[in-house]
Amino acid sequence: MSGRERVGISEFRVARAPVVLVTYGLGSCLGIALYDPDSRLGGLAHTLLPRSRPDIVETRQTKFVDRSIHLMVEELLRLGGEKERITARIVGGANMFEPLHGSATVGIGERNAQTARLTLQSLGIELLAEDVGGAHGRTVEFDLASGDVRVRTVSRPASDLVL
Repeated sequence: MSGRERVGISEFRVARAPVVLVTYGLGSCLGIALYDPDSRLGGLAHTLLPRSRPDIVETRQTKFVDRSIHLMVEELLRLGGEKERITARIVGGANMFEPLHGSATVGIGERNAQTARLTLQSLGIELLAEDVGGAHGRTVEFDLASGDVRVRTVSRPASDLVL
């Protein structure tokens, strides 16, 4: 029997199958799913901001995309995962306010997605799929038994996207 574990804002969870990790309300926030299919270990983060800054001491490192990825990888390895097998998927990174205000600058959602891509690349972790951008919120369910990342959005009410 599988359990469901909720991942809140500025948090991540690492678990082993048959757990399903779930996070709600990804707007400009980015959901990052890391998975080792052989050990069926995975992690899901709900991040707010792209990067931590060395000049600011922040007690909650898990709100940053770059730090959350590094911390999840460390935890996966500690629990028996192998770095060469870890893959990633990212979800969210919407620009929730551009339709209202318009913007010529890159929004926080796109910066979150860009930071995730660069951080994963620097660690040698393959990004298998992404569902990012747009102007709609998302909910993510990450099934560690299958490795499927199910994305629900208001804009696709008839069917979920599986990454």
